[in-house]
Amino acid sequence: MKIKSALISVSDKTGLVEFAKELASNGVKIISSGGTFKKLEEAGVKAVTVDSVTGFPEMLDGRVKTLHPKLHGGILAKRTPEHLKQLKEQGIETIDLVVVNLYPFKETISKENVKIEEAIENIDIGGPTIIRAAAKNYDSVGVVVDPAQYQKVLADLKKNNFELSDLMKKELSIEAFEHTAFYDATISNWMNKRLKGEKFPQKLTLGFEKISSLRYGENPHQEACVYGSPLKSNSGIIGTEQLNGKELSFNNYNDTNAAIELSKEFDETCVVIVKHANPCGVAVGKELSETFKRALECDPTSAFGGVIVLNKECDIGTAKQITAFFNEVVVAPGYSPDALEELKSKKNLRVLKLENNGKSTQTFDFKHIKGGLLVQDEDQIGCEKWENKSGIKVEKKVTDDLLLGWKIVKHVKSNAIVLVKNNATIGIGVGQTSRVKAAEQAIKQAGKKTKDCSLASDAFFPFKDSIELAAKAEVKAIVEPGGSIKDEEVIEEAKKQKISLYFTGERHFKH
Repeated sequence: MKIKSALISVSDKTGLVEFAKELASNGVKIISSGGTFKKLEEAGVKAVTVDSVTGFPEMLDGRVKTLHPKLHGGILAKRTPEHLKQLKEQGIETIDLVVVNLYPFKETISKENVKIEEAIENIDIGGPTIIRAAAKNYDSVGVVVDPAQYQKVLADLKKNNFELSDLMKKELSIEAFEHTAFYDATISNWMNKRLKGEKFPQKLTLGFEKISSLRYGENPHQEACVYGSPLKSNSGIIGTEQLNGKELSFNNYNDTNAAIELSKEFDETCVVIVKHANPCGVAVGKELSETFKRALECDPTSAFGGVIVLNKECDIGTAKQITAFFNEVVVAPGYSPDALEELKSKKNLRVLKLENNGKSTQTFDFKHIKGGLLVQDEDQIGCEKWENKSGIKVEKKVTDDLLLGWKIVKHVKSNAIVLVKNNATIGIGVGQTSRVKAAEQAIKQAGKKTKDCSLASDAFFPFKDSIELAAKAEVKAIVEPGGSIKDEEVIEEAKKQKISLYFTGERHFKH
């Protein structure tokens, strides 16, 4: 069926004039409204107004303009004798192509301190209705919802004597339903948060936009891509700017995200090194190059092929340490010219710039399970409830190390133990099936450095065996949540071994 008429009503007018001129030059009657009609008229593209077709004026400040049977009838009618007869009786013409994109709700709510009234006025009503009608009747009507589709639609029309192929109509229909579903998900999520504040709504709608395809997933036999939320945070992996290297892989995204989120725990100069989404070296300090050196010393073997995140501008001294061994990704808020040149000498090294690495606002954490989704608050650190259960006091530098370890252990897969000394990790026990095994792993990695170090555990010690291990390693202080039925046994063992033992009252499992 040759395209003879098109309804065009767009908010985003990118490429509009060029697209409409092609339609008009091929004999397509264009019906348009408001700003779209004005834009076409100024460009000399012949069009008629919506109200000249409907016989009904736009009203209510433009809230009502395309909601009319003479438009919806022409779009929804099957091209059967019965439906065409009914159209003729009502004086309704068929519409073969719908070109509609929606009010910029996402862009509106992305603005700082947006008022609820402004957001409400950018909720499109007629647009989604028109789009869904055309998508439903895809056998007879083409539907275009994005300027990015213009070229492929024109190419298909020109190839087929200005008819849309069946394949193209199906493709456009699917994209249209995706478009309106995403639009409505964005609105419902924002409205719930702004008007109701219900943390876990009865019906959870999530909308994500495809950013790019990836070469593969966690393994080469798995296909993969990356999506972003409608309100992409500029303080996370999605908000980075790539300055050098190959495209990011699935594992790069996952590992870099883990490293960035850990780095947000610190205001002071910080270096985070991550491998397989777990930290293998973290340090804080004053001078970046020296801080990097101490972070790397924790586990230089695991750091090979890892991800490095700096929360201060990368200098040449740090850059040279990074290029001295193989790394996948480096992230920093900026790079000195000589540091960037040094890093670019490794052509495959992915160098990312993340200008805003501020702390995240409270959001949700999602875990996919077969047939469903687990949703929870993001884990946040609190330090105001700590209690010294052993009564053994230690100097401030030791409690500083405890706090550093406590912030890090939150980001380590459970069961997790982190050993810290002089503001740097010296041993990390990752993802063990028992807490004592995690302690053994961390102590073994730290070796002779354990004397007077601090230990952080993501969950309580179920038995005193880990305290005994810590005592043999000459650990000076321990922080853990508490809450075990054997707490008193653990506390007594800490007193016996003269270890300062703090309970936090909160756990940090990460599975």
